[in-house]
Amino acid sequence: MPQLPIGDNSSPGYESETDIGDYVDRGRQKVRNLWDGFIDFAFQGNVLEIAFGLILASMFTSVITSFVSDIILPPLSVLLPLNKNLDEKFAILRGGPHAPKGYNTVKAAQDDGAVVMAYGFFLNRLLNFIGVGFSLYAMASIYQYFSKDPIIKRQVKCKYCKKYISEKASRCVNCTSWQDGRDDRLPREGQ
Repeated sequence: MPQLPIGDNSSPGYESETDIGDYVDRGRQKVRNLWDGFIDFAFQGNVLEIAFGLILASMFTSVITSFVSDIILPPLSVLLPLNKNLDEKFAILRGGPHAPKGYNTVKAAQDDGAVVMAYGFFLNRLLNFIGVGFSLYAMASIYQYFSKDPIIKRQVKCKYCKKYISEKASRCVNCTSWQDGRDDRLPREGQ
């Protein structure tokens, strides 16, 4: 039975223990560099601020959704002749195979195979969106009132290229024209 030569350095592909140790050390160094780079990235100020902002926005959205669904919509359903909560309103576009005179809930209609347009659910989501947007705008306005760092940046259209630029800009970032009209006062070639 053929045997592999042990300790024969002349064989092709043979690596000594020191060569294997070098590979292991280089591998450890690469893993350490990868881990250190990840730690630097993950605990950098901007990434933590973004993560905190996303968590806060998620919690804020759930509070506004609850406010709209549980506080605003029930009185709205009483004031308007809806007879149901707004998010339970729907229209049957085509009845199911066992279509009764009417369905009481969206789930019952969908379980029967009816084609349903759940406009109440859409209106509920629309009101949630408006509520979250208005609340975030109000919070940004309050923050801007007490802080020097503007969140809401006013924009105007450049009179030359018609793209939106900052209200405080003296030159357009797109076409580089001066916003104070000095381009209009410059003598043109051939005049």
